[in-house]
Amino acid sequence: MKKDSGSHQIKVLLADDHTVLRDGLKLLLSETPDIIASGEAKNGYEVLEKVRKNHFDIVVLDAAMPGLDGMETLKQLVIDQPRLPVLILTMYPEERIAARFLKAGASGFLTKDSASEELVKAIKAIFRGEKFITPKLAQKLALDFLGSDKQPHELLSDREYQVMCMMGAGKRISEIANELQLSIKTVSTHRTHILEKIKLDNNAQLIRYVIENKLIE
Repeated sequence: MKKDSGSHQIKVLLADDHTVLRDGLKLLLSETPDIIASGEAKNGYEVLEKVRKNHFDIVVLDAAMPGLDGMETLKQLVIDQPRLPVLILTMYPEERIAARFLKAGASGFLTKDSASEELVKAIKAIFRGEKFITPKLAQKLALDFLGSDKQPHELLSDREYQVMCMMGAGKRISEIANELQLSIKTVSTHRTHILEKIKLDNNAQLIRYVIENKLIE
């Protein structure tokens, strides 16, 4: 059922591990009287705790957070609060990871560099019960749907994909483990599975694969 924001102030939970970015988003929303940033969270665990204790109309969720990342947080939100819309915000080009989040239950997808122009529009659209993606992304998803061939990295799990991108950016196993709050053994296991699925032999080949496929900036 579509909702009307005219008589209701849309309450938004902002979830991002960077305080500066949250402050910037709050400033953007403060210019719109019918939207209020009524909560903040710096990681996925805080998101789940806050939505259990408070009412929010929409969660604006960073795709890449330490510990419980955006994907795992989204999946848990869909279970705990299936009627709560989630707008994914990411620094990565949208077409690279959007399909994963939309399939997992996100109501919209927005890149951080376009947030200043699109955030308010996205929140209002999602609040009305609509999905929000850019025309460029809609075209890309349509083309992907029409084409049946999958790229090797599309066979990875969400966590494997995240680890692959971090390795592609030159991060060491220990750095990745620390940032994701995982054990070194777990990250090493992910690395093994990634190399097997993409049919690569070593880290150098993996880094080249990530760069050639433009999976990171």
